[in-house]
Amino acid sequence: MASMRAFSCVRLESHKLPTSSCISHNQNILSTKIINPFPNQTLKTTTILPTKNSFTTSAFFFNKPKSIPQIQLSSTDSIPSKVQELYVYEINERDRESPAYLRLSQKQVNSLGDLVPFTNKIYTGDLQKRVGITAGLCILIQNVPEKKGDRYEAIYSFYFGDYGHLSVQGPYLTYEDTCLTVTGGTGVFEGAYGKVKLQQLIFPFKLFYTFYLEGIEDLPEELVVTPVTPSPAVEPSEAAKACEPHAVIPNFTN
Repeated sequence: MASMRAFSCVRLESHKLPTSSCISHNQNILSTKIINPFPNQTLKTTTILPTKNSFTTSAFFFNKPKSIPQIQLSSTDSIPSKVQELYVYEINERDRESPAYLRLSQKQVNSLGDLVPFTNKIYTGDLQKRVGITAGLCILIQNVPEKKGDRYEAIYSFYFGDYGHLSVQGPYLTYEDTCLTVTGGTGVFEGAYGKVKLQQLIFPFKLFYTFYLEGIEDLPEELVVTPVTPSPAVEPSEAAKACEPHAVIPNFTN
């Protein structure tokens, strides 16, 4: 019995071994079925010759395309970091039908939701040149009777003719000075950020602004002036009021 089991085992094991013709056939199938899955890359084939009772082994290597070097710009090199001050007077000369009070609350007392669209003239800080206008909207947030005034959320822009414009947003209080955020700009003000201090001189007719701007190139010289000391008595020059050619910036916004 033991010898019969051994003989049977040998027959079974020998039955599992592939014949040489089978090996050759499988190799032919492998060689004809291989397809390069990366048609854009160079295919190199390294063949190991078969030894007795072994298969032909093929290894594939690909020449990877050379990576293109990327140039990285430092943010500190591309964005100016210095703070520049810009001074502007906003004056309501009562000739633009501004402001318009829209009493959406339908209440006699100023109340939440009332809207105040407005536009006024703006001048350089030395009051010698007309530069453009303001244009925007104030949304009434709270009436403050103990201070005889109101709190608004203001969203508006300063237009500087060919130089572009600056946009701001933040609190506007009729009874004290405030600070708003510079949200962006165009032209020479493109990329600007920072803050602006708003000083009430005569509500709502005279205001003085000090911008603290970052993220932009040097401001044009005619905008960088020594300001007149803010007071309720300040007035633009007669030439600036009349928009004479030497007293306006290029294509000032009207």
